[in-house]
Amino acid sequence: MNELKFIMDNINPVTVWGSNNEYFEITKKHFPKIKIVARGNEVKVLGDEAELMLFREKFQGIIDHVDKFQSLNTTDLEQLLDTKIHYNVEASSYLLEKGLIGSSSDPIVFGPNGIVVKARTANQRRMVESINTNDVLFAIGPAGTGKTYTAVALAVRALKNKEIRRIILTRPAVEAGENLGFLPGDLKEKIDPYLRPLYDALDDMIPAEKLKLYLENRTIEIAPLAFMRGRTLDNCFVILDEAQNATDMQLKMFLTRMGPSAKFIVTGDVTQIDLPKVQQSGLKTALKILTDIKGIDMIYLSGEDVVRHKLVRNILRAYGDIQ
Repeated sequence: MNELKFIMDNINPVTVWGSNNEYFEITKKHFPKIKIVARGNEVKVLGDEAELMLFREKFQGIIDHVDKFQSLNTTDLEQLLDTKIHYNVEASSYLLEKGLIGSSSDPIVFGPNGIVVKARTANQRRMVESINTNDVLFAIGPAGTGKTYTAVALAVRALKNKEIRRIILTRPAVEAGENLGFLPGDLKEKIDPYLRPLYDALDDMIPAEKLKLYLENRTIEIAPLAFMRGRTLDNCFVILDEAQNATDMQLKMFLTRMGPSAKFIVTGDVTQIDLPKVQQSGLKTALKILTDIKGIDMIYLSGEDVVRHKLVRNILRAYGDIQ
């Protein structure tokens, strides 16, 4: 039996292992074939070589995360432990899935109240990298994979870096399997319920007073998809969310609004189409016919990218949305 020892310098063991050893128990469950002994800042691990090498790489990712952000929560820990690592015995090295080194990434944007928004999975990291070299990005995946949140973060970063002048966020105003009936109020009050998830993401990334100003002077515009018709969207970052509920004509209309200096991100989940059965989802069509166009990238997120409560992944699996 082989043995590894770690010394956690300048790291609070409580942050790594959690109060009442909650994170320690989670880590043990991920490595049932090895024995983990933790005493103060020292960690000793016993087991066969392959398992120890796997543990070393993932545990180093946890330590790097805590050292960088001075915090750790259950979701972060699950993501760090679940990231796929391929062990090349001949090279004696590890490569994270998709060729990424490290399971965390640099912050995309810093929000109010100490919020740090960063890519937390391999495919979210791919989104960050892809938008640097492509002008249109399709991010497709089930609920909870962070596709919309990551897209909004990329738009806010571009605005803060003065790469663009405006952010435009849009969604089809389609009811999710419910007949909501008449909604009271003016036009904004009628459509805001459909766009609430976009406001929620912005709240995490921009201080309230600045966000209010941005919305008032239309530096940030949030509008239903129908309002895009006839416009040329230039020098801006445009996100179409819930694109699976756009028809063929609507998605074609949206994509052809693109000006010379714009970035477009289209997010959607083809398992949650709320259109009437007689209507074809424009997202499905676009994914088929736009695949080979240079400057357009398509990233498919999966169950491994779910960053909501750990039960969400199991729920999606039970419904057959992920494997």
